[in-house]
Amino acid sequence: MSNSTKRDSVLISAPRRAALKLGLAGTLMLALSCSVTPAFAASKPKVGLIMKSLSNEFFKQMKAGADKYAAENKDKFDFKAVGMKDERDFAAQVDAVENFVTQKYDIIVVAPADSKAMATPLAKAVKAGVKVINIDVPLDADAKKAAGIDLAFFGPDNREGAKLAGDALAKDLGLGGKVVILEGNPEADNAKERKEGFMDSISSGKLQLLDSKTAHWETEEANTVMTNFLTKYKDIQGVMAANDSMALGVVKALDAAGQSGKIKVVGFDNIPPVQPLIKDGKMLATVEQYGAEMAVMGIKYGLRELAGEKFTGWVKTDVKLVTAKDLK
Repeated sequence: MSNSTKRDSVLISAPRRAALKLGLAGTLMLALSCSVTPAFAASKPKVGLIMKSLSNEFFKQMKAGADKYAAENKDKFDFKAVGMKDERDFAAQVDAVENFVTQKYDIIVVAPADSKAMATPLAKAVKAGVKVINIDVPLDADAKKAAGIDLAFFGPDNREGAKLAGDALAKDLGLGGKVVILEGNPEADNAKERKEGFMDSISSGKLQLLDSKTAHWETEEANTVMTNFLTKYKDIQGVMAANDSMALGVVKALDAAGQSGKIKVVGFDNIPPVQPLIKDGKMLATVEQYGAEMAVMGIKYGLRELAGEKFTGWVKTDVKLVTAKDLK
Protein backbone atom coordinates (compact mmCIF):
# COMPACT_ATOMS: atom_id res chain seq x y z
CA MET A 1 0.00 0.00 0.00
CA SER A 2 2.45 2.64 -1.18
CA ASN A 3 1.70 6.33 -1.01
CA SER A 4 4.03 7.01 -3.89
CA THR A 5 1.16 8.43 -5.90
CA LYS A 6 1.39 11.46 -3.63
CA ARG A 7 4.93 12.19 -4.77
CA ASP A 8 6.61 12.10 -8.16
CA SER A 9 9.34 9.45 -8.02
CA VAL A 10 11.55 7.76 -10.58
CA LEU A 11 13.83 4.76 -10.19
CA ILE A 12 17.58 5.16 -9.94
CA SER A 13 19.88 2.18 -10.40
CA ALA A 14 22.54 2.26 -7.67
CA PRO A 15 24.01 -0.30 -5.28
CA ARG A 16 22.04 -0.17 -2.09
CA ARG A 17 24.14 -1.42 0.80
CA ALA A 18 27.53 -0.67 -0.77
CA ALA A 19 26.60 2.83 -1.88
CA LEU A 20 24.95 3.92 1.35
CA LYS A 21 26.74 1.60 3.83
CA LEU A 22 23.59 1.77 5.89
CA GLY A 23 22.39 -1.80 6.00
CA LEU A 24 19.22 -0.68 4.25
CA ALA A 25 17.60 -2.80 1.57
CA GLY A 26 15.20 -0.12 0.39
CA THR A 27 14.66 0.83 -3.22
CA LEU A 28 16.25 4.16 -4.11
CA MET A 29 13.81 6.36 -6.00
CA LEU A 30 14.78 9.82 -7.22
CA ALA A 31 15.53 12.05 -10.18
CA LEU A 32 19.29 12.55 -10.43
CA SER A 33 20.73 15.09 -12.78
CA CYS A 34 24.38 14.00 -12.89
CA SER A 35 27.28 12.52 -10.96
CA VAL A 36 29.94 14.94 -9.85
CA THR A 37 33.21 14.14 -8.12
CA PRO A 38 33.26 15.98 -4.78
CA ALA A 39 35.55 19.00 -4.82
CA PHE A 40 34.99 20.89 -1.58
CA ALA A 41 36.69 24.14 -0.77
CA ALA A 42 39.69 24.23 1.55
CA SER A 43 37.46 24.89 4.56
CA LYS A 44 35.35 21.99 5.76
CA PRO A 45 31.60 22.18 5.08
CA LYS A 46 29.32 22.66 8.07
CA VAL A 47 26.45 20.20 8.45
CA GLY A 48 23.48 20.72 10.78
CA LEU A 49 20.94 18.05 11.74
CA ILE A 50 17.52 19.18 13.01
CA MET A 51 15.41 16.46 14.65
CA LYS A 52 12.18 16.23 16.56
CA SER A 53 11.96 15.50 20.31
CA LEU A 54 15.12 14.10 21.87
CA SER A 55 12.96 12.62 24.62
CA ASN A 56 11.88 10.15 21.94
CA GLU A 57 14.20 7.15 21.77
CA PHE A 58 13.93 7.09 17.99
CA PHE A 59 15.57 10.50 17.70
CA LYS A 60 18.13 9.64 20.37
CA GLN A 61 19.14 6.76 18.11
CA MET A 62 19.14 9.05 15.09
CA LYS A 63 21.44 11.52 16.87
CA ALA A 64 23.75 8.75 18.06
CA GLY A 65 24.13 7.37 14.55
CA ALA A 66 24.79 10.79 13.06
CA ASP A 67 27.26 11.73 15.84
CA LYS A 68 29.19 8.49 15.28
CA TYR A 69 29.40 9.03 11.54
CA ALA A 70 30.47 12.66 12.02
CA ALA A 71 33.19 11.65 14.48
CA GLU A 72 34.50 9.10 11.99
CA ASN A 73 34.61 11.81 9.31
CA LYS A 74 35.63 14.88 11.31
CA ASP A 75 38.36 15.63 8.78
CA LYS A 76 35.68 15.98 6.05
CA PHE A 77 32.97 18.11 7.68
CA ASP A 78 31.95 19.88 10.89
CA PHE A 79 28.71 18.73 12.48
CA LYS A 80 26.06 19.82 14.96
CA ALA A 81 22.77 18.12 15.87
CA VAL A 82 19.81 19.77 17.62
CA GLY A 83 16.34 18.63 18.66
CA MET A 84 13.11 19.83 20.24
CA LYS A 85 12.26 19.64 23.92
CA ASP A 86 8.99 17.85 23.10
CA GLU A 87 7.07 16.69 20.05
CA ARG A 88 5.06 19.92 19.69
CA ASP A 89 7.90 22.41 20.10
CA PHE A 90 7.65 23.49 16.47
CA ALA A 91 9.20 26.92 17.10
CA ALA A 92 12.47 25.27 18.13
CA GLN A 93 12.88 23.81 14.64
CA VAL A 94 12.24 27.18 12.99
CA ASP A 95 14.81 28.79 15.32
CA ALA A 96 17.31 26.03 14.51
CA VAL A 97 16.97 26.65 10.77
CA GLU A 98 17.46 30.39 11.24
CA ASN A 99 20.48 29.82 13.48
CA PHE A 100 22.14 27.45 11.02
CA VAL A 101 21.60 29.96 8.19
CA THR A 102 23.01 32.83 10.31
CA GLN A 103 26.02 30.68 11.23
CA LYS A 104 26.58 29.97 7.52
CA TYR A 105 26.04 26.23 7.59
CA ASP A 106 26.39 24.61 4.18
CA ILE A 107 23.95 21.73 4.72
CA ILE A 108 20.81 21.28 6.83
CA VAL A 109 19.38 17.79 7.30
CA VAL A 110 15.89 18.02 8.81
CA ALA A 111 13.09 15.77 10.06
CA PRO A 112 10.19 18.28 10.12
CA ALA A 113 7.79 18.30 13.05
CA ASP A 114 5.23 20.22 10.98
CA SER A 115 5.12 19.25 7.31
CA LYS A 116 3.48 22.50 6.22
CA ALA A 117 4.90 25.13 8.57
CA MET A 118 8.53 24.11 8.02
CA ALA A 119 8.38 24.72 4.25
CA THR A 120 8.73 28.51 4.54
CA PRO A 121 11.80 28.65 6.83
CA LEU A 122 13.48 25.91 4.82
CA ALA A 123 12.77 27.83 1.61
CA LYS A 124 14.60 30.81 3.14
CA ALA A 125 17.55 28.51 3.85
CA VAL A 126 17.56 27.26 0.26
CA LYS A 127 17.47 30.83 -1.07
CA ALA A 128 20.41 31.65 1.21
CA GLY A 129 22.42 28.95 -0.56
CA VAL A 130 22.06 26.17 2.01
CA LYS A 131 21.59 22.59 0.77
CA VAL A 132 18.49 21.21 2.55
CA ILE A 133 17.90 17.48 2.89
CA ASN A 134 14.44 16.40 4.07
CA ILE A 135 14.48 13.07 5.96
CA ASP A 136 12.02 10.93 7.96
CA VAL A 137 8.91 13.14 7.63
CA PRO A 138 8.07 14.52 4.17
CA LEU A 139 7.35 18.18 3.69
CA ASP A 140 3.86 18.83 2.36
CA ALA A 141 3.86 18.93 -1.45
CA ASP A 142 1.53 21.94 -1.69
CA ALA A 143 3.50 23.83 0.95
CA LYS A 144 6.75 23.20 -0.94
CA LYS A 145 5.16 24.44 -4.16
CA ALA A 146 3.84 27.57 -2.46
CA ALA A 147 7.27 28.23 -0.96
CA GLY A 148 8.93 27.79 -4.35
CA ILE A 149 11.19 24.85 -3.45
CA ASP A 150 11.64 21.40 -4.91
CA LEU A 151 13.29 19.16 -2.32
CA ALA A 152 13.72 15.40 -2.46
CA PHE A 153 12.34 13.30 0.39
CA PHE A 154 14.73 10.76 1.90
CA GLY A 155 12.74 8.35 4.03
CA PRO A 156 10.35 5.41 4.39
CA ASP A 157 6.90 4.63 3.11
CA ASN A 158 5.06 5.27 6.37
CA ARG A 159 1.77 3.99 5.03
CA GLU A 160 3.35 0.73 3.95
CA GLY A 161 5.11 0.34 7.31
CA ALA A 162 1.93 0.96 9.29
CA LYS A 163 0.11 -1.59 7.18
CA LEU A 164 2.78 -4.17 8.02
CA ALA A 165 2.00 -3.67 11.72
CA GLY A 166 -1.74 -3.45 11.15
CA ASP A 167 -1.78 -6.63 9.08
CA ALA A 168 0.07 -8.48 11.86
CA LEU A 169 -2.58 -7.35 14.33
CA ALA A 170 -5.43 -8.26 11.97
CA LYS A 171 -3.98 -11.73 11.46
CA ASP A 172 -3.71 -12.25 15.22
CA LEU A 173 -7.22 -10.97 16.05
CA GLY A 174 -9.12 -12.42 13.12
CA LEU A 175 -12.23 -11.07 11.42
CA GLY A 176 -14.23 -8.56 13.45
CA GLY A 177 -11.44 -7.79 15.91
CA LYS A 178 -12.14 -4.53 17.77
CA VAL A 179 -9.32 -1.99 17.70
CA VAL A 180 -8.39 1.59 18.55
CA ILE A 181 -5.76 3.84 16.98
CA LEU A 182 -3.42 6.29 18.69
CA GLU A 183 -2.37 8.84 16.06
CA GLY A 184 0.73 11.04 15.90
CA ASN A 185 0.85 14.83 15.45
CA PRO A 186 -1.87 15.90 13.01
CA GLU A 187 0.58 18.46 11.58
CA ALA A 188 3.03 15.78 10.41
CA ASP A 189 2.50 13.97 7.11
CA ASN A 190 3.95 10.72 8.48
CA ALA A 191 1.24 10.68 11.16
CA LYS A 192 -1.42 10.95 8.46
CA GLU A 193 0.23 8.25 6.38
CA ARG A 194 0.54 5.84 9.30
CA LYS A 195 -3.14 6.28 10.11
CA GLU A 196 -3.94 5.57 6.46
CA GLY A 197 -1.83 2.40 6.64
CA PHE A 198 -3.69 1.28 9.76
CA MET A 199 -7.01 2.01 8.06
CA ASP A 200 -5.89 -0.09 5.10
CA SER A 201 -5.32 -3.02 7.48
CA ILE A 202 -8.67 -2.47 9.17
CA SER A 203 -10.37 -2.60 5.79
CA SER A 204 -8.48 -5.60 4.38
CA GLY A 205 -8.58 -7.48 7.70
CA LYS A 206 -12.24 -6.64 8.30
CA LEU A 207 -11.52 -5.26 11.77
CA GLN A 208 -13.89 -2.99 13.70
CA LEU A 209 -12.51 0.45 14.57
CA LEU A 210 -13.88 1.66 17.90
CA ASP A 211 -12.03 4.99 18.09
CA SER A 212 -9.01 6.94 16.87
CA LYS A 213 -7.37 9.87 18.68
CA THR A 214 -4.04 11.65 18.64
CA ALA A 215 -1.57 11.41 21.51
CA HIS A 216 0.94 13.66 19.68
CA TRP A 217 3.68 10.97 19.69
CA GLU A 218 4.01 11.32 23.51
CA THR A 219 4.17 8.48 26.05
CA GLU A 220 2.27 10.08 28.92
CA GLU A 221 -0.43 11.49 26.68
CA ALA A 222 -0.85 8.02 25.18
CA ASN A 223 -1.20 6.58 28.67
CA THR A 224 -4.05 9.03 29.33
CA VAL A 225 -5.74 8.41 25.97
CA MET A 226 -5.54 4.65 26.39
CA THR A 227 -6.85 4.82 29.97
CA ASN A 228 -9.84 6.74 28.67
CA PHE A 229 -10.36 4.21 25.87
CA LEU A 230 -10.38 1.38 28.42
CA THR A 231 -13.02 3.18 30.45
CA LYS A 232 -15.20 3.92 27.43
CA TYR A 233 -14.83 0.62 25.56
CA LYS A 234 -14.93 -2.65 27.51
CA ASP A 235 -14.24 -4.90 24.52
CA ILE A 236 -11.01 -3.54 22.99
CA GLN A 237 -8.92 -6.37 21.54
CA GLY A 238 -6.13 -4.50 19.77
CA VAL A 239 -4.29 -1.18 19.67
CA MET A 240 -2.47 0.45 16.76
CA ALA A 241 0.02 3.05 18.02
CA ALA A 242 1.60 5.28 15.37
CA ASN A 243 4.95 5.24 17.17
CA ASP A 244 6.63 3.24 19.91
CA SER A 245 6.73 6.13 22.38
CA MET A 246 2.94 6.03 22.40
CA ALA A 247 2.98 2.22 22.49
CA LEU A 248 4.93 2.48 25.77
CA GLY A 249 2.13 4.66 27.19
CA VAL A 250 -0.45 2.16 25.97
CA VAL A 251 1.32 -0.72 27.71
CA LYS A 252 1.57 1.35 30.88
CA ALA A 253 -2.21 1.84 30.83
CA LEU A 254 -2.79 -1.85 30.13
CA ASP A 255 -0.49 -2.82 33.01
CA ALA A 256 -2.48 -0.61 35.37
CA ALA A 257 -5.74 -2.19 34.17
CA GLY A 258 -4.44 -5.76 34.33
CA GLN A 259 -4.88 -6.13 30.55
CA SER A 260 -1.28 -6.50 29.37
CA GLY A 261 -0.91 -9.38 26.96
CA LYS A 262 -4.69 -9.70 26.66
CA ILE A 263 -5.09 -6.63 24.45
CA LYS A 264 -2.62 -6.80 21.56
CA VAL A 265 -0.49 -3.75 20.74
CA VAL A 266 1.51 -2.82 17.65
CA GLY A 267 3.79 0.18 17.27
CA PHE A 268 6.28 1.80 14.90
CA ASP A 269 10.05 2.59 15.22
CA ASN A 270 11.58 -0.45 16.99
CA ILE A 271 13.12 1.61 19.78
CA PRO A 272 15.05 -0.41 22.41
CA PRO A 273 12.47 -0.05 25.25
CA VAL A 274 9.76 -1.89 23.28
CA GLN A 275 11.89 -4.91 22.47
CA PRO A 276 11.53 -6.60 25.89
CA LEU A 277 7.78 -5.87 25.74
CA ILE A 278 7.57 -7.74 22.44
CA LYS A 279 9.60 -10.63 23.85
CA ASP A 280 7.31 -10.79 26.90
CA GLY A 281 4.10 -10.66 24.86
CA LYS A 282 3.02 -7.21 26.03
CA MET A 283 3.38 -6.00 22.45
CA LEU A 284 2.74 -7.98 19.30
CA ALA A 285 4.98 -6.15 16.84
CA THR A 286 6.66 -2.93 15.78
CA VAL A 287 8.20 -1.58 12.57
CA GLU A 288 11.89 -0.88 12.03
CA GLN A 289 12.65 2.20 9.93
CA TYR A 290 16.40 2.58 10.56
CA GLY A 291 16.56 6.10 12.01
CA ALA A 292 20.32 6.23 12.64
CA GLU A 293 21.08 5.11 9.10
CA MET A 294 18.56 7.60 7.72
CA ALA A 295 20.41 10.52 9.32
CA VAL A 296 23.73 9.29 7.94
CA MET A 297 22.16 8.97 4.50
CA GLY A 298 20.92 12.55 4.80
CA ILE A 299 24.44 13.78 5.54
CA LYS A 300 25.86 11.84 2.60
CA TYR A 301 23.31 13.16 0.16
CA GLY A 302 23.80 16.68 1.51
CA LEU A 303 27.51 16.45 0.77
CA ARG A 304 26.73 15.17 -2.72
CA GLU A 305 24.39 18.09 -3.36
CA LEU A 306 27.08 20.46 -2.10
CA ALA A 307 29.43 18.90 -4.65
CA GLY A 308 27.02 19.68 -7.47
CA GLU A 309 24.42 16.92 -7.70
CA LYS A 310 20.69 17.63 -7.57
CA PHE A 311 18.01 15.28 -6.24
CA THR A 312 14.25 15.43 -6.55
CA GLY A 313 11.42 12.98 -5.91
CA TRP A 314 11.63 10.25 -3.29
CA VAL A 315 14.67 8.34 -2.08
CA LYS A 316 12.78 5.48 -0.50
CA THR A 317 14.29 3.70 2.51
CA ASP A 318 13.31 0.36 3.96
CA VAL A 319 10.78 -0.70 6.59
CA LYS A 320 10.60 -4.09 8.29
CA LEU A 321 8.10 -5.76 10.61
CA VAL A 322 9.67 -6.83 13.92
CA THR A 323 8.05 -9.55 16.05
CA ALA A 324 9.22 -11.75 18.92
CA LYS A 325 10.83 -14.24 16.55
CA ASP A 326 13.10 -11.46 15.23
CA LEU A 327 14.35 -10.61 18.73
CA LYS A 328 15.57 -14.02 19.88
